[in-house]
Amino acid sequence: MKSTGEVMGKDLTLEKALYKGIVAAGMQMKEYGSVLLTVADKDKDEAIGLAKRFVNIGYQILATKGTADVLRTADIPVKEVDKIGSEGPTLLDVIQSGETQLVINTLTKGKQPQRDGFRIRRESVENGIPCLTSLDTAEAILKVFESMTFSAEAMEGAEKNQEAVLL
Repeated sequence: MKSTGEVMGKDLTLEKALYKGIVAAGMQMKEYGSVLLTVADKDKDEAIGLAKRFVNIGYQILATKGTADVLRTADIPVKEVDKIGSEGPTLLDVIQSGETQLVINTLTKGKQPQRDGFRIRRESVENGIPCLTSLDTAEAILKVFESMTFSAEAMEGAEKNQEAVLL
């Protein structure tokens, strides 16, 4: 039987098995750095929760204008990057330069976005940057990252107390 290049990840949870499969396929999944979000309008609300969680584990968020605007209204720190065809450096430049360690690009309807999405995904693959096209997959990978890293969130009432407990 000839090899098709497929890989399998096996673990006790779907998330860990998926992560192992992605790594076995030769992609480098870094649990730090920046994530580039360029998501369809229908996915923007769901992307807010994912972006908050990425920030909590130390990721910087990069996003195209529409996605960045939605994230800013949710008080998520985000660096805006230009879309394909803009004057200055675009999201393709961000991918080529290695400024991002992960791309999340959900599919949209319509002619131009499909072509842009194809170029984003192709550029990601050609530059060895993992590109996820489903928020469910991004959620699963994020769960693995969260299990591997510490998150830092302010404790409620900590501002008033000014006391720290060290164990």
